[in-house]
Amino acid sequence: MSIKYYILSFLLLCTGIAFAQDLKLTASVNRSTVGTGEAFEVTFSINGNMEKFSPPDMNGFQVVGGPNQSSNMSMINGATTMSMSLSYDLVGTKEGTFTIGPATTVVNGKQYRSNPITIKVVKGQAPQQNQAQQQSGGQPDVAVGRSGDISKNLFIRAVPDKVNVYQGEQLTVSYKLYSRVAIVGNQGDKQPEFNGFWSQDVKNLNQQVTWTVETYKGVRYQVAVLRQTILYPEHSGNLVLDPLGMTFIVRQEAPAKDIMEQFFGGGHKDVKYKIESQPVTIHVKPLPEAGKPEGFSGAVGSFAFDASVDKKELKANEALNYRLKITGSGNIKLLDKLNTNFPTDFEKYDPKITDTVTEKASGVSGSRIYNYLIIPRHEGTYTIDPVKFSYFNPATERYVTLPAKPFQIKVDKGIATANSVSSYTSANKLDVKELGKDIRYIKDSLDLHKEGEGFYGSFLYYLLLLLGPLAFIGAIAYRRWDQKNNSDVVQVRSRKAGRVAAKHLANAQLQLTARNTNAFYEAISKGLYGYISDKLNIPAADLNKENIAQELKSRSVDDGLVKQLTDTLDLCEMARFAPVGGISEQEVFDRTRNIINDIEEKI
Repeated sequence: MSIKYYILSFLLLCTGIAFAQDLKLTASVNRSTVGTGEAFEVTFSINGNMEKFSPPDMNGFQVVGGPNQSSNMSMINGATTMSMSLSYDLVGTKEGTFTIGPATTVVNGKQYRSNPITIKVVKGQAPQQNQAQQQSGGQPDVAVGRSGDISKNLFIRAVPDKVNVYQGEQLTVSYKLYSRVAIVGNQGDKQPEFNGFWSQDVKNLNQQVTWTVETYKGVRYQVAVLRQTILYPEHSGNLVLDPLGMTFIVRQEAPAKDIMEQFFGGGHKDVKYKIESQPVTIHVKPLPEAGKPEGFSGAVGSFAFDASVDKKELKANEALNYRLKITGSGNIKLLDKLNTNFPTDFEKYDPKITDTVTEKASGVSGSRIYNYLIIPRHEGTYTIDPVKFSYFNPATERYVTLPAKPFQIKVDKGIATANSVSSYTSANKLDVKELGKDIRYIKDSLDLHKEGEGFYGSFLYYLLLLLGPLAFIGAIAYRRWDQKNNSDVVQVRSRKAGRVAAKHLANAQLQLTARNTNAFYEAISKGLYGYISDKLNIPAADLNKENIAQELKSRSVDDGLVKQLTDTLDLCEMARFAPVGGISEQEVFDRTRNIINDIEEKI
């Protein structure tokens, strides 16, 4: 047989021995003593492929990042091993010694549990520890690198389509990732706030990042657009685009540890880098005062303007729809109401505003419709004066005024109502228009009554006189009761806890109907935690299952109901990482609603 056959047999034998070894889920931390408010990392690793992972209770800590997943395959001394790890970034919220319980995972149908880890949280900043002092087996899987070491091969740029604009003029900024390295993981750290701008993100229907090749400063990079945002400067001056920050796990080549790694091309190591884009300054010019039209409301862009009515002849007291439509590209969503001038005998209501816009990288375009409902109150022929719409065009650097055409409206006589305007005519009187019964003719004859025979001086008259003081006294009493009832903020939160939870359950019902599993379990979890926080007055920092169970038991809630609550919270946490079997989402919804109702009855 050839030597290649022996080498292949040897490799297969080594691989089989390596995968047949005992698997073990290991928990480790990069620091065993931390200060309050300091972040540290806990990692759960196993030399196999995790199928399901259930994180432990992290009581006493706040999760600020993760889970971050990484995997590795290596050969050491001829043995092939696979490993997979999940890490979380935690922050200690209060002093004390806390234990992170065991996590569980399933590999090849068998369940494994990690070792518990004890973390000491001290006041202030904890002393630095070397890696030999780390718990449970040494160094973390991912080292932390210096961003300067890789700045030429991995960086983020904020790329605006223009840096000199007018106030209110739209511009688009694209945050682009440039890479010449192998990226195996990432997480967002810092999002720009866009102070001084009105912002609108460009929605990307494709959830997958698209990579393209781009040459920058003479070097070819793989480039991906991380975020695109449309901006409108709210005032003039130099405005700065905040940086976007991310953490990447980069796979780098490492020297081979043995001859087998050399045979397969060497080894590698994963290094964590934090990078941020450089701030970019946008120079914003004020809108020119020269030529600014009267009534200009701040529209900037390029627009068309049109007006229409649904009828030009109608009867008094019938409704007329008057529509103004602005179409084009620019700050459509920031437009103010238009100045309209209707005849004085027309009753006008506030307009219904309808926006139909599209957000693209090129900007916002579409239309805004102002729909006015107006009602003529008496007959005649009227003219609706033309409405003028003014905007500033940054391309021509000039103001443009667009007038809408006028409309002549003929109003025929209609049916008079109590609040209508009618016309009355007699042979011996001039025509008088009666508006809301406030103008009447002088009566020629009077019908007088003696005192006591009519309403004045009757029992009903004196009863109505007393109603005013009684209503005043009742209003004072109600105000005192309301102030006393709402003076205790804790009690108010407790009373309103059920209504707040009902809103989350309504959202969960919508997600259940839409079969959006992740959003359903997130709504259930927020509803339960928010309800318990308000009902029991537990701060968000102390909101964990141990404190919840302790508070409920102190208020005479039975253990069975407490267990149902904690089991449901565990179920929502598990559903974030893997499908949950054995119970339907409808059953979870019904159970959550029953738990809240039972707690409301007992407390």
